[in-house]
Amino acid sequence: MEGTSSGFRKELVSKLLHLHFKDDKTKVGGDALLLVAELLKIFVLEAAIRSVRQAQAEDLARVDVEQLEKVLPQLLLDF
Repeated sequence: MEGTSSGFRKELVSKLLHLHFKDDKTKVGGDALLLVAELLKIFVLEAAIRSVRQAQAEDLARVDVEQLEKVLPQLLLDF
């Protein structure tokens, strides 16, 4: 996780963004990459925290993909 202080490498964020651009000539600045990387970090951490809380509410000792699936709709609405 080098390249940015937020945990996602600039190259990875750039590649993810460019996968969804319709125009191949679209460019993304360094500051924008850092901002999107920070947003991704917050999103992933929030998903993990909400999944843990869901597992605790169900009295489970382990978080599984089912807990993530339960919290994902509200998480997407919140972002």
